[in-house]
Amino acid sequence: MQPYEIYVITNQELREKIRAASNDQSQVTDCSYLLVFAAWDNYTAERINAAFDMTETIRDFKSESGAAYRQMLLKSYPNRDLEVNFTHAAKQAYIGLDTALIAAAYEQVDCTPMEGFSPDAVDEILNLKSKGLRSVVMLPLGYRKADEDWLVTLKKVRRTKEQFISWIQ
Repeated sequence: MQPYEIYVITNQELREKIRAASNDQSQVTDCSYLLVFAAWDNYTAERINAAFDMTETIRDFKSESGAAYRQMLLKSYPNRDLEVNFTHAAKQAYIGLDTALIAAAYEQVDCTPMEGFSPDAVDEILNLKSKGLRSVVMLPLGYRKADEDWLVTLKKVRRTKEQFISWIQ
């Protein structure tokens, strides 16, 4: 259902406001593009039906399994707790973030996922509440200025595979 939207922010005035809501992290204003992933605040019958209607229109057919799945979602999702639904939608937004991170790496574009911001403040700056959305994660994109980046020469710090990966056989 793609229960999230992506905002690409290039407006410098908005990015200054978002930076203030992001612990003054400079990448918010220094990047070429700031992506804000905003998840649905809730699953509604209208949103669920719109997603299924679009699928049926694009594919030009209806399926019994699709109709059954739609009915299952319509029976359960709108009746769940709002925070449960938002959390689910936010997790879906992270799938989009993952895709953006992989695409950026493939294109050799620098990026850094960010949760260090005030979602309520960003929601207000972008007027997300009126759209039934809440900000989840941000992704500044651009090219680093290696000669000005004090981190560029530092070694990456990662746990060893043995500390990070558990094999269960």
